Amino acid sequence: MSDAVDESPQLSTVGESAYQRIRTDIMFGRLPPGRKLKLDQLKANYGASVSTLREILNRLSSERLVVAEGQKGFEVAPVSIANLREIAALRQLLECRALEQSFRAGDVEWEGRVVAAHHRLARMEERMARGDQTSTEEWKQYDWQFHQALISACGSKMLIDTHAAVFDKYLRYQMIALSYRGEIAAREHAELLECALRRDSEEACEVLRRHVSGGVEHALATGTIG
Repeated sequence: MSDAVDESPQLSTVGESAYQRIRTDIMFGRLPPGRKLKLDQLKANYGASVSTLREILNRLSSERLVVAEGQKGFEVAPVSIANLREIAALRQLLECRALEQSFRAGDVEWEGRVVAAHHRLARMEERMARGDQTSTEEWKQYDWQFHQALISACGSKMLIDTHAAVFDKYLRYQMIALSYRGEIAAREHAELLECALRRDSEEACEVLRRHVSGGVEHALATGTIG
C-alpha cells in the first residue's frame, strides 16, 4: 500500500505531462488533423503507459481535439471552414461580453497587466514582421496573454475558462494555417489597448470583430483549411 501511495503522485505527474505535451502538439499542428493516434507510438514518444494514454485521449476527445473511432482507436480531430467560422463567432461573442465587464471593473493593476501584456506582444510582432518565423509558438502565447489580460477583470471564472477553451480551438486553426497578418493585426492590438485604457468597450468590440474576422479570412486564404 505504501508503494502505491508513493507512486501515485509520480504517475499523476507523468500523465499530466503527457497530456500537456500531446495537447500542445495538436494545438500547434505537430500532430496534424486526421493523424491516427496509435498507442504504441504515443507510448514511445510521450513516455506514458497505454492505460494512461487512453485516459488522456478520452480527455482530449471531451475537448473535441481528438475523435474516438469506436474500436479503431483515436485520431486528431479534423478541421473545416464551417467549424472555424463557428469557433470565431463564439469567440467574438464571449470575448465582447467579457471585455464589457472587464472594462467596467478594471483597476490600475488591471491596466498594468494589459499594458505589460501588450508590450510583450508588440515586441514579438516586430520580430515576426522582420521575417522571424522561429518564434511562432511564443508569438501565439503572447497573443493569448494579451487577450486574456483584457478580460481578466470581468469577475467570472466560468466566462474566462469558457473563453480560454474557445480561444484554444481558434488558435489551433491559426497555427495550422500559420497565419500572421503582420501590421494589420499589430495595429488592431494597439487599438484594443487604447480602448482598454479609455474604457471604451463599444469601440473595443468593433475592433475585436474586425480582428477575429480578419484572422479567419487570412487563415482561409492560405488554402490549408478545407
